[in-house]
Formats: sequence, structure tokens, C-alpha cells
Amino acid sequence: MEKRQLGNSDMQITTVGFGAWAIGGDWAFGWGPQDDTDSISAIHRALDMGMNWIDTAAIYGVGHSEEVVGQALKKRTDKPYVFTKCSRVVDENGKPFGRLKADSIRNEIENSLRRLQLDVIDLYQIHWPNPDEDIEEGWTTLAELQQEGKVRFIGVSNFNASQMRRAQAIAPITSLQPPYSMLRRDIEAEILPYCDENNIGVIVYSPMQSGLLTGAMTPERIANMAATDWRKNNPQFQEPKLSHNLKVADLLKKIGERYGQSAGAVAIGWTLRHPAVTAAIVGARDAQQVEGIIGGGDINLSNADMEEIESFLRQ
Repeated sequence: MEKRQLGNSDMQITTVGFGAWAIGGDWAFGWGPQDDTDSISAIHRALDMGMNWIDTAAIYGVGHSEEVVGQALKKRTDKPYVFTKCSRVVDENGKPFGRLKADSIRNEIENSLRRLQLDVIDLYQIHWPNPDEDIEEGWTTLAELQQEGKVRFIGVSNFNASQMRRAQAIAPITSLQPPYSMLRRDIEAEILPYCDENNIGVIVYSPMQSGLLTGAMTPERIANMAATDWRKNNPQFQEPKLSHNLKVADLLKKIGERYGQSAGAVAIGWTLRHPAVTAAIVGARDAQQVEGIIGGGDINLSNADMEEIESFLRQ
């Protein structure tokens, strides 16, 4: 799989990496019940097939995702880069909220290092810029952690261009992690150009729009999702958007057949065609899912393919 340099770092990362959100299991923004054995098998399969980085977060499963990643990597000799995030914590009722105070972040990183069974984290990211007024304190703390050797590089997630400018005034940003898919393109106007101009790597998440563009989603499958699956209440999974989104997935299936790839791989490859995008996070809940989507890192869509997709999206 192709590798690209991530922003100002020395890391050459594969264009597709393993996303560990869903393996967090049940929590406020979970994907429903998840078997840890399946999660570990998925991580091992991803590494065996060439992915060289994993992205997780302390809030995924309220620590559980990091624990599973740590277990999966414990006996591996081919250690991938490990990326995680801070700033989302839970209250006494288990409800997530944003906190960017220095003492909170320092507590979070110690817990993340313990759960991941690591001495240093390759990329440590502010998960959400909330509260906005504490961005400077939070980013200063990440810069200090980098100087102290607890993290190698620091990045942000879900920041807009203005917020990145504020952070850049304190310390360089290695990477941004924004949502991006052919169904969600708002970052193309300002955020991607800003990153391109400032040597900020871009690792996009939800390139398959949380499973909608895999070609495997149906109205019946959505109706049968676990009550704890956050997607059940997402507008993209409901009418009137759902029918259109599934038609887009059907088009991607047809394009994928030309390459011997899945619709999901086409959706991933589409995001990687943007010159500002370094790589894409791809979640998988078992080894079979990994095999169906890893081709997104190698598929080379033609200009004609891209125009066919654009023409369909304009309808």
C-alpha cells in the first residue's frame, strides 16, 4: 500500500489506517455490542494486510477501545503507529462532555498510556475544540507533553481554520482529523486549502459515511441496528436522505466492479484523490470487513470515474 508523509512529522503512513471507534462497544456514541475477540482479529488482519497505523480515542467505549488496541498489539512484533485523542470525558452519569484544562489532559494521557500499554504515543490529538475558550490551554498542554517525550507529534480533530490558526500561534500542528466523504464535503471550501498551505497532514474519518457507502447497507439492516447504535438517529440514515445515499452506493458498486473492488473501497479512494488528504481512517469490526475495504488504499480512480461520481452527485 502507498505511504505518505504525515504533515511535519517523520511518519510515513499507509493511505488507509485502522479506525477503532466501533470496537469501543456500547456507550453513549457507540455502534452497538461488539465482541473483543472479533476486534482483535480485525486489528491483526489489518496489520497483516499492510496497514501501519491505528487511530483510537480515550472516549471510545470510555477507555475500552484503547484497552482492546493495547491487548491486540501486546504480542505483535510489527508495531504500528498508534494515534489517540483527548478532551472528551464523561460526567457521573456517563454523559460525554468537552474538557481542555491542563490537569484533565495530563490525567487523560496517563490513562491512555496505561490502557494502550505504551511508553509514548505517536500522535496525540485534541478530539474536539470544546470548550472553544480553552483551546489555547489545551494545545499548550499538548505541546508540553511533546517536549516531555510522552508524545511524538500533536494534532487536532474537528477544528475549523480559525481554530487551527490559534493553535498554530502556540505550536505547529502535525495533522487534522476531519469528517470527509462524497456525502459530506464542507471541508473542501476552507479547511483543506488551509491544511495544504500550512503543511498540516489530513487524516479523514468516515470516508464511507459510517457504512452508508459500503454497498452493504439496506433499509432493513438500518431498521435492525441495535438501539444503542448512534447511526439510527443520524439524518443520513433516515429519509429523505437515505434513498439518495443508497443510490450513490449502488453507483460505487458498479465502479468498483471495474477494479475488482467494493463500493466502500471506491468511497475511500475518492477521498484520497484530494491533494490535501494524506490518509483515511477505516473502521472494521471483524477481519472480513477489513478485507472488503482495504483496497481503498490502492484503488486509482480515473478522471472519468471521478466525473461520473460528480455528475451523479449533482443530480
